[in-house]
Amino acid sequence: MVSNGSEHAAPPGPRAEPGPRDQDLLPASAERSVKIAVVGGFGAGKTTLVGSVSEIRPLTTEETMTRDSVGVDDLAGVADKTETTVAMDFGRITIDARLVLYLFGTPGQQRFWFLWNGILEGALGAVVLVDSRRLADCFPSMDRLEEDGIPFVVAVNVFPDSAPHPPEELRAALDLPGHVPLIACDARRRASGRDVLLTLLRHLYDSATTVPVPDHPSPDHPSEAP
Repeated sequence: MVSNGSEHAAPPGPRAEPGPRDQDLLPASAERSVKIAVVGGFGAGKTTLVGSVSEIRPLTTEETMTRDSVGVDDLAGVADKTETTVAMDFGRITIDARLVLYLFGTPGQQRFWFLWNGILEGALGAVVLVDSRRLADCFPSMDRLEEDGIPFVVAVNVFPDSAPHPPEELRAALDLPGHVPLIACDARRRASGRDVLLTLLRHLYDSATTVPVPDHPSPDHPSEAP
């Protein structure tokens, strides 16, 4: 018999309304948690994306940008940016009753890239957030994910002053393989960010269930054909 420290149970009463901290609790039905990295160039919207989709108060490590960043951080297209992530962002979203995603956002500036080792370790997949005004900024992120063998999707964050680009032009400009999903998003909107994460999960599922067919018979399994 399980005891709660009292000899007699308290009489039933009205059920309390959910408090502000109740959202921090994992659902009892959760069976699996998955680590997802959110990467991209400086000012692409990683902190915004993690914060907009997180069901808990997100952990951010933003610091105010000072004069020391002048000439170090490229502010082209993000001149109004006043804060920057110096370690990581963290959030959580429950996809369904059994699956929970933990989101880890990386810092964008090159001088903080040494932190990526711990952030990417154990990540099942990643979202590469792209600012179409600064496409070249996302190349180091994609290169790193490819080197580490981490599957990813590319989400183009739609900024108010960014010109629309046909998906085929963006895919060509990013030199993106056909099997890598490319999706437009608004990092400020929870529904849009959730769509990006669902696209990543579908991509991970498809990658895991696709069995490559070898071009030549394996030496250990010679062809039965004469």
